Amino acid sequence: MTHDNTLAPPWIGGRLASPDAGVRRIAVMELADEADDRFLPLFIAALQDAAAEVRAAAAQALQATDDRTAIQALVAALDDADADVHASAAQSLAELKSPHAAQWLLPHAARGTARARAAVLQALRELREPASAEPALAALDEADETLRLQAIGVLGYLRHQPALARLQQLARADPASSVRRAAVAALALAVGDNGTRQVAETIALGDADWQVREEAAATLGKLRQAPAEQSLRQALADSHWQVRLQAARALGRLRSRGTIDALADALRHTVSNLRKEAALALGEIGDAQALPALAQASRDPDPEVRKAVRLAVQQIDQQRGAPSTDTDGAHGS
Repeated sequence: MTHDNTLAPPWIGGRLASPDAGVRRIAVMELADEADDRFLPLFIAALQDAAAEVRAAAAQALQATDDRTAIQALVAALDDADADVHASAAQSLAELKSPHAAQWLLPHAARGTARARAAVLQALRELREPASAEPALAALDEADETLRLQAIGVLGYLRHQPALARLQQLARADPASSVRRAAVAALALAVGDNGTRQVAETIALGDADWQVREEAAATLGKLRQAPAEQSLRQALADSHWQVRLQAARALGRLRSRGTIDALADALRHTVSNLRKEAALALGEIGDAQALPALAQASRDPDPEVRKAVRLAVQQIDQQRGAPSTDTDGAHGS
């Protein structure tokens, strides 16, 4: 590795040229602590070091840079044979905040290895560059799971409505559960006002993977569409409490009065987070029929559940214009 030692402070410059890779790595890390853009050429040079540990430290040192040459060097490092170097370069690119960096990343989103393209798309996601929709759409058909995941992230962040049909297809039928889950989540972002109901009707809660079902329930809650109510009611009996929790939250947002009994049952579940969410949902629904169940739940052993019960009772009383109800201890801690 060649250095212009005049760029570095005297106490570091000599160590950058040390024959010991460990010494060079520490020198790079100490140089990064200086937080001085004048040292960027040294980090870029260190990305060519013979030792992977030095290259990884250099990639990490370039985190959040908005220098074009440095960004291009990081993109090149995405193809490094060492996994740690690739990971550090990808993380640094993901920390980019300057919108103008997108123009330097875009050419790399459609070429190179799947691993490198995925990292570039991850960086582009946060920048919300409209032009990144095109390479992201193309990546949805790639065999690499991580590449499809990052492409979905880009389209979701962009709220790219032309991708809705493809995202719905992936949510239903992609072979990877992680991709199905990401596609379901992206639908809540990408859908426009005119297509909300149609999208809600196509989101299924019958996926074999419970994490996809959990995401589906959460997305349906965000879309707040009445056609989803029946599916969400069924999800209150899901074998995984995490799915039940999201279903309870969604039904609260829908103000589904037909689920009061099922939510009251959830107030007795062994998982306190679900009991808490059921209480909050009953409060959002605002029906006085839930007050007897909430009165019993006011003695829950978990203080967070008791707090949720108090809030629920207050909401119900406010909606019916009545004085605050004393639910036999609901106002205690």
